[in-house]
Amino acid sequence: MTITLESTHATHKERKWTDYFTFCTDHKVIGIQYLVTSFAFYFIGGAFAEVLRTELATPDPDFVSPELYNQFMTMHGTIMIFLWIVPAGAAFANYLIPLMVGAEDMAFPRLNAVAFWLTPPGGILLLGSFFVDGGAAQSGWTSYPPLSLISGKWGEEIWILSVLLIGTSSILGSINFVTTILKMRIKDMDLHSMPLFCWAMLATSALILLSTPVLAAALVLLSFDLIAGTSFFNPTGGGDPVVYQHMFWFYSHPAVYIMILPFFGVISEVLPVHSRKPVFGYRAIAYSSLAISFLGLIVWAHHMFTSGTPGWLRMFFMAATMLIAVPTGIKIFGWCATIWGGKINLNTAMLFGIGFLATFVMGGLTGVMLSSVPFDIHVHDTYFVVGHFHYVLFGGAGMGLFAGFYHWFPKMTGRMINETLGKIHFALIFIGINVTFLPMHELGLLGMNRRIALYDIQFQPINIICTVGAYILGLSALPFIINVLWSLVKGEAAGRNPWRAYTLEWQTSSPPAIENFEEEPVLWAGPYDYGTDSELIDEEESVDDLLAAVGSPSK
Repeated sequence: MTITLESTHATHKERKWTDYFTFCTDHKVIGIQYLVTSFAFYFIGGAFAEVLRTELATPDPDFVSPELYNQFMTMHGTIMIFLWIVPAGAAFANYLIPLMVGAEDMAFPRLNAVAFWLTPPGGILLLGSFFVDGGAAQSGWTSYPPLSLISGKWGEEIWILSVLLIGTSSILGSINFVTTILKMRIKDMDLHSMPLFCWAMLATSALILLSTPVLAAALVLLSFDLIAGTSFFNPTGGGDPVVYQHMFWFYSHPAVYIMILPFFGVISEVLPVHSRKPVFGYRAIAYSSLAISFLGLIVWAHHMFTSGTPGWLRMFFMAATMLIAVPTGIKIFGWCATIWGGKINLNTAMLFGIGFLATFVMGGLTGVMLSSVPFDIHVHDTYFVVGHFHYVLFGGAGMGLFAGFYHWFPKMTGRMINETLGKIHFALIFIGINVTFLPMHELGLLGMNRRIALYDIQFQPINIICTVGAYILGLSALPFIINVLWSLVKGEAAGRNPWRAYTLEWQTSSPPAIENFEEEPVLWAGPYDYGTDSELIDEEESVDDLLAAVGSPSK
C-alpha cells in the first residue's frame, strides 16, 4: 500500500452541508453534529457562568435576584455536564472509533443517529423551562429533595425530562461504541493493538450502561413525588431523601469518569504523536481505564459523609476513593514518561495536552484530600469542593477536549488550524482556569458556602479575583471562534497525515471518504511505534522512512 501525504478527498464523493442538519447515519456526520451542538451549549452554559460570577463580585444580590441566581446556577451545572462534556466525548467517539478500528461505520448506524437526535430536544427543553410558571429548576444539578420538591415544580419536571432524554442518548451511544470496538476491528487488530482511545471508550461505555439506568430510576421516582403526590423521597410523607442521594451519586460519581475517561483516551493519542515517542506503558494505561471504570462504581458515598453514613461505611468509601487514585496515577506517570526526552512539538494541541496534565493533577490532588472523612466534613458544601470539581472537569476534561479538537481538526476538515490564535486561546484558558478556581480553595477553607448569592463581606476580595478569572475564560472564546471560522475558509490544506501519526484514521483522506477507506487499511507494527530502540523520528522524514523505521506492514 502506498502512503502519500497528499489528501485524496477531491477524488471521492463529499458530504453536502445539508447532511449535517438531517437524520444522517454516517458516523462522521453524527460526530460533527455532536461536536457543534455541544459547543453551542458550552457558550450558553459559559454565559450563565459569567452571570453567576458577576453577581458574586459583590456580597449583595444586586445583579440578579436570588431566585434567578439559583436558576442560572442549576442550568449552568446541568448544561456544562450533560450538554457539553458528555456529548463532546460522544462526538470524538462517534467520529474516531470506526476510523481507528478500520470499520466503514458504527455497528448500528440508525441507532447512532437516534442517539444524537435525542440530545437537541433535551437541551431545548432545558432552556425552555425558564419560561414556564415558576421559572427553571432552582435546586442545583443534583436536584436533592426535599428542596427540589418545593421550588419551581414545572421547571423541575422539565429538568427531569431533559436529563432522561440525554441519559437515554448516552445509553444508545454506548451500545454502539462497545459493539463497534469489539466486533468491527480489522482482522489484524487485536485488543492490544487498539488505540488507547478505544480502551477509554470501552471503560466509559461500561460505566454508562451500568450506572445511567439507576439515575433514570431515581428521576422517575422523583417525578412521581412532584406530580403524583407520592412519597418516595418526600420526608413529610415518610419518604427518605437520603435514598435519592444514594441513587443519584451511584450514577453521578461514575459520571465524573464518564466525562473524563474519553479525554484520558484523547491525551493518550495526542502526547505520543507530538512527542515523537511511543506511549509509555501501553497496557498499564489501557488496563487502568478498566480499573477506574470498576472502582468508579463503588465510591459514590464519599459525597455523603455528612448524610448520616455509618462510620464503618465511611471507612470503606474513604479507602475505595483513595484507591482510585492509583490507576489514575498510573496514567499520569505514563503520560509524563511519554513526553520525557521526546522531540516535543509545542503546537496548540500539545500545549493543551501539557496544560491538561498540570490542571488535572491539581484537581486530582485535592480529590485525594476530599477522600479523607475528617477533611471532607470540614469543607463539605464549601467553595473548596467547587474549586476541586472545576479543576477536574474544566481543567481536565475541558483541556483534554481542546487538545483533541486541535489535534483532529485537520482530519475532520482537511484544513490546518491557525497556531497563533490557538496559542492565544490556550494562554487565556490556562490563565483563566487558575485565576478563577485556585482561589476558590482558599474561600472554602475560610468557610464560604457554595450555591449562595449572598455572602459575608470578608470573602469579597477573593471573589473579585475569581470573577476576573471568569472574564478571562469568557474572553478565551473569542480567539477560538475566530480561529475555527478562519481556518475552515482560509486554513492551509492539511493533507492525509500532517502529524505523521500511526493510528488508522490517518491512513484515509482528510476529511475521510463517506465509506472511510478506499481499501482495507494496513495495521502497522503498532499504533504508537514512533521509532525503534527509543530512536526518535526526525520531523523531515517522509512517510516511507517512517514505514521503514517500524518494519514492513503486515496484512
